Amino acid sequence: MTRPRIGITTSDHKSLLAWWCDWLAVWRAGGKPVRLSPSRSIPDDLDGLVIGGGDDIGAHLYGGEVQLDVRVDPQRDTLELSLLKRLLPSDCPVLGICRGAQIINVHLGGSLVSDIYTSYEHIKKRRTVLPRKTVDIVVGSRLHDLLEVSWCQVNSLHHQAINRAGRGITIVAKDRDGLVQGIESRDHRFLIGVQWHPEFLIFNRPQQRLIRGLVQAADDYAMSRQTTCEG
Repeated sequence: MTRPRIGITTSDHKSLLAWWCDWLAVWRAGGKPVRLSPSRSIPDDLDGLVIGGGDDIGAHLYGGEVQLDVRVDPQRDTLELSLLKRLLPSDCPVLGICRGAQIINVHLGGSLVSDIYTSYEHIKKRRTVLPRKTVDIVVGSRLHDLLEVSWCQVNSLHHQAINRAGRGITIVAKDRDGLVQGIESRDHRFLIGVQWHPEFLIFNRPQQRLIRGLVQAADDYAMSRQTTCEG
């Protein structure tokens, strides 16, 4: 059985540990991981895309307030926006993780909260790879169907968050502080973003189902392209 090719975006300086967690999550789900970064050539035969976590998104891209004490990656912004522009019209399956959910929203005209801790006084600082944050999932959403739960415990490594939803985007998950934690597109078969990192929750069954859902959608996409070419 041929594994669908899943591109995974990273920065050129992303740690090997983070990349291997992404690689393992996709491989375990039945996909063939392909690393994508600004310095690498981008293949034309991707069957699916994971936009991974990483540095902040440039504030000029969504009209936000520029902050001098954060790390940004303009080359990666350019890479991921170009990939979305190229792949979304063909309905290629895309999963955005943390930063990835945010760049999907920005690509579709949405905005971000530049720093949740300065914007919302009631939010306590929480940065952990462990599942310590409770997220409520909208019943009946695609994300709910994939996770098969109406709430879950997730990790938290972000200080930016989705604010105004982009074109065709529905907010389908929030944490108990009211921050957006999950989005999905009404106009695509599989365009989902989550604010947490499912690749770090390797023993969590709902998170494994989310990655498997992407790989299955990529496999269906690959088969549909093959049928079109043969026709």
